[in-house]
Amino acid sequence: MTLARIDWLIVGVYFTLSLGVGLMFTKRASTSTENYFLAGRSVPWWLAGISIVATTFASDTPLLVAGITARGGIAGNWIWWAFVLSGMLTVFFFARLWRRSGVMTDVEFVAIRYSGRPAHFLRIFRAVYLGLPINAIIGGAVTLGMIKVLKSTTGIDEWTAVMVCIGVTAVYSTLGGFMGVLWTDFFQFLLAMAGSVALAVFAVAAVGGLGGLQDGLVRTHGDAAASLLKFFPRTDGAYLPLMTLAVFLCVQWWAAVYPGAEPGGGGYVAQRMFASRDEKSSLLAVLTFNILHYTVRPWPWILTGLAAMVYYAGNPVVTADPELGYVKMMTDVLPHGWRGVMLAAFGAAYMSTISTQLNWGASYLVNDLYRPYLKKDASEAHYVGVSRVASVIIMVLSALVALRLGQVTRALDILLSIGAGTGLVFILRWYWWRVSAWSEISAMLAATATSLYLQLVVGPAGFGLGATGRDAQLFFAYSILLTTAVVTVVWVAVTFLTPPTDEETLVEFYRRTRPSRRGWTRIAALAPEVRIDHNGWVSLRQWVLGCATVYLSLFGIGELLLGSTLRGAALVAASLLCGWGILHSLREPVNALSVPPTP
Repeated sequence: MTLARIDWLIVGVYFTLSLGVGLMFTKRASTSTENYFLAGRSVPWWLAGISIVATTFASDTPLLVAGITARGGIAGNWIWWAFVLSGMLTVFFFARLWRRSGVMTDVEFVAIRYSGRPAHFLRIFRAVYLGLPINAIIGGAVTLGMIKVLKSTTGIDEWTAVMVCIGVTAVYSTLGGFMGVLWTDFFQFLLAMAGSVALAVFAVAAVGGLGGLQDGLVRTHGDAAASLLKFFPRTDGAYLPLMTLAVFLCVQWWAAVYPGAEPGGGGYVAQRMFASRDEKSSLLAVLTFNILHYTVRPWPWILTGLAAMVYYAGNPVVTADPELGYVKMMTDVLPHGWRGVMLAAFGAAYMSTISTQLNWGASYLVNDLYRPYLKKDASEAHYVGVSRVASVIIMVLSALVALRLGQVTRALDILLSIGAGTGLVFILRWYWWRVSAWSEISAMLAATATSLYLQLVVGPAGFGLGATGRDAQLFFAYSILLTTAVVTVVWVAVTFLTPPTDEETLVEFYRRTRPSRRGWTRIAALAPEVRIDHNGWVSLRQWVLGCATVYLSLFGIGELLLGSTLRGAALVAASLLCGWGILHSLREPVNALSVPPTP
């Protein structure tokens, strides 16, 4: 793809603005770690919500969705659509609780919920594990996604370009702190979405419009074209078997843990909840994220992926790597000016993710390792300085991982296996007093051992399956089911066989967060002055309405784009009605509290 002067000018203006916005908040970020990592807990809900969306909009995300669509049609996206259920659980059951906790990181939660040496071990382990290897590997993977784009779109050395992106991101994220990250995220999200929508418009136009797209799929893919446009997989689908979909919808969303997407909220999602102005703002922030994440973002990527299937039908390069179809559409159908916008949009997507990884990872290393265990009584200025150094260390590790990613991709599977099947512990630790640090530790150990045994010893062949396509998806489903079953038995048994958290810690936690009285009856009796404003049935109703709002709008927009105007309008109207129900329930008065909330 050739770039004109106007394209380079657009890219240059974007980098200048990003750097300027981040530097505006340097002085404020330097005053304390609360300002550096949480922006003084004063962030409005809309800014926090959009920042989460920007963080999850990485440079490789559009390519991933386009590739999924090319392999499995629209229905293939249930691989990530199923997490709507988990996201809405965070909104209505956990957002207020997280904000009440008053902690700086989700790892610090361990210090207020558990007691004794197991709690200290768990906090240190999670701080190091999430702060260094996980952040470095995610950063390296996102960096390689950016390289993939740059290889096909510019004539410059891709590593030079990536180092420029990393350098600018490191400057504004380390100097401007979390507020700098939030505001650059805001502008980066707008730019990234503008580029995605523009590419979808030009890509669809290149194959004859929306009508020509559907006719082209029939022409190039024959009988399979109809299934490519379905929102649910067929019983004989070659990519996503119904068995796997059932596991996604019934088990995976609450059982599996991925850093930043834990059931109940965690990582960068929790960081935005901590930084929100108050409890309601934290709830609205995560609700905004889920709506934008699932209903606004997917369709430009999906349409571009479908258009690439028509435009490059028979192209052996795109057939071998469907994700390249998205990148090639950029090089082949975008006019000058828009090419610069799209390149800047990919830079924005990349930088928004990296900036969060640096700030988020540094918060673990400083707040949960350095400050409580290595140097307890230093000044705030000292801790802010160490935080900036930690951010740079994570940035360097991410670059090194990107250089060697081909050799550590297996390590990523191993690291992530620690979280497989542990989701129920993350949910119940809020709602059942008997869950202890030993519960989490045993769950992680059991998940790691079971996952590695299934992956390295049993493998797909142990189930009579192949290693690719439909068989790979079935093996994944069976692995999730078996791992979840084993992990649940282990951690529940360990919970009853080991000592509980001491009562003083539990009572203080109960007073601070005020979870549902169910599951805390014994502890509630020791704190009779605490009045609970949490109504589980109201939260359940809101969760159902939230899931319905997202899915109805997701499918409604899809129907409108694919030409089913009446059906699409009806789905969108039903979605708006469910959304109104949520807003109405949020206006209902809350009982007065006899214990003031923790700031």
